Amino acid sequence: MASLNVYSVLVVLFLTCGEVMATKENDQIIKENNCETKMGLPCVLEAFTSIFKTRGISKKCCSELVVLGKFCHSALVKRTLENPLFKDLNPATIIAKSIQTWNNCLALIDSPSPSA
Repeated sequence: MASLNVYSVLVVLFLTCGEVMATKENDQIIKENNCETKMGLPCVLEAFTSIFKTRGISKKCCSELVVLGKFCHSALVKRTLENPLFKDLNPATIIAKSIQTWNNCLALIDSPSPSA
């Protein structure tokens, strides 16, 4: 349960960090596209743990991520990497994982649902 609280704090930081710290480009993309309002918190948490930890992401949350859009997805990941809490992470690895999560979600939501 403690790890859920840690993830919750990280998600809040993911969503709210860095008006000051964000690059103008990422910040502009996030603001212009209302990126921070397009996904529910449970799915933000799933996407975050899929990228920053080794976890899966549900089809429901993949659908929300795809609706969020690739520009928003990339901008939010990059802005999160600018937070000092994540300074020890390898940006290239995280960006690769975010692309992998995006591609996995596209494949998942495009796959036909199993018959009942």
